[in-house]
Amino acid sequence: MGKVTGFLEYDRQEQKYQLAGERVRHFREFTLPLDDSDLKKQAGRCMDCGIPFCHGPTGCPVHNQIPDWNDLVWSDDWEEAARNLHTTNNFPEFTGRICPAPCEEACTLNLENQPVTIKTIEQAIADKAWEMGFIKPEPADVSTGKRVAVIGSGPAGMAAAQQLARAGHEVHVFERQAKPGGLLRYGIPDFKMEKYHIDRRVKQMEAEGVIFHCGVNIGVDRSFASLHNEFDAVLFAGGAEDPRNPNLPGQDLAGVYYAMPYLTQANQRVGHEEVTQEPILAGGKHVVVIGGGDTASDCVGTAFRQGALSVTQLDIRPKPPEREDKLTVWPYWPTKMRTSSSQAEGAEREFQAATLGVVGKKGRVSGVQCARVDEKRQPIPGSEFILKADLVFIAIGFAGSVKEGLLEQSGVAMDRRGNVVADDRSYRTSNDKVFVAGDMRRGQSLVVWAIREGRQAARSIDTFLMGSSTLPV
Repeated sequence: MGKVTGFLEYDRQEQKYQLAGERVRHFREFTLPLDDSDLKKQAGRCMDCGIPFCHGPTGCPVHNQIPDWNDLVWSDDWEEAARNLHTTNNFPEFTGRICPAPCEEACTLNLENQPVTIKTIEQAIADKAWEMGFIKPEPADVSTGKRVAVIGSGPAGMAAAQQLARAGHEVHVFERQAKPGGLLRYGIPDFKMEKYHIDRRVKQMEAEGVIFHCGVNIGVDRSFASLHNEFDAVLFAGGAEDPRNPNLPGQDLAGVYYAMPYLTQANQRVGHEEVTQEPILAGGKHVVVIGGGDTASDCVGTAFRQGALSVTQLDIRPKPPEREDKLTVWPYWPTKMRTSSSQAEGAEREFQAATLGVVGKKGRVSGVQCARVDEKRQPIPGSEFILKADLVFIAIGFAGSVKEGLLEQSGVAMDRRGNVVADDRSYRTSNDKVFVAGDMRRGQSLVVWAIREGRQAARSIDTFLMGSSTLPV
């Protein structure tokens, strides 16, 4: 633990943001880091709570040893803190920025609404590790002669590839986009995580022997069979990117899009990549975002930065309470009122609002027809209203992985939710040589879960190839 009485002496202190009026003028990260003195105090708040739920199954999926590295930060031992953190998490600078921090909800001090600033400290450890040169390539001493193909270079694919390369295998990562990173690069805006964080990890992995093949869509540009024949094992690590279709009347009008093509285009522009599809831009438009999750919030923040006149977000759920009942929820993730940095930039939020359809003029969207809903989420007669809209984004989740191409050619078993079926322990699919991890197996989920599954799948593949594995769980 940190300081024995730290949680009594120091108040919780979070990172501050640039003012909304300033940060919407650019796509860069806008958090203002704490200095080392304040970080030390925040780490010192970690108490001797007996059972640290923060790194148990209800807190951190990768099982970060949070009390340990809090104590090391309190002791100013940043190098050992970085080493400890990397034993469980390949990319803590990713999770320190974009994980919603279930660890903080599970913190014992959260019973008093003052959890340790775990996410902030994790990010600081990772950033300082890069700054001070603690992070270096860790190539394997001996090659096994085994070859593994990883399809998808998101967090699950990157974590698995790094682990497998360090075990001595020859690892090839296939990514259909122009650059590695998957949804980390093309789905998450730069204002949440700038892409140089991905680029320097890719360089580290290449120095460890990982070979990246970008612009190669397996199942389209190259058949699954050719990959299956060439490699000793194959890992599916793509996303669950088939958008859930609300089948709204009028959703085929011009100006109505799913969220992910919009976010992908925006990230390509910021990354100075060529955009070959029809431009989707929010500048000078009234924008309506259908959906209440993280993807919807990312659309909100992106639209503001592109110069939208207004942004309204529709959520069919009732407005949640400001605070949860700790004694009935803790240490699990609670339902409570949360306002993202993007929503705080000026979005109007409509709760208990069902989307009935999209209306338009001359083939183009002009509004979204809505209605209030009851406790069963059924529209209330007479409560209908129309929101003005020049641009509409549908962000209501995903229905599993895209079936055409890779999955159809591989013939692996799928469940009713559209996910690839695999054993929970081995991550092996119905094809003995093929494994799966991340969103393709569990459905749309958190980056931290993708990293966890990538690491576990790597260990399973290593065991499959060598009979046993020394990779950490």
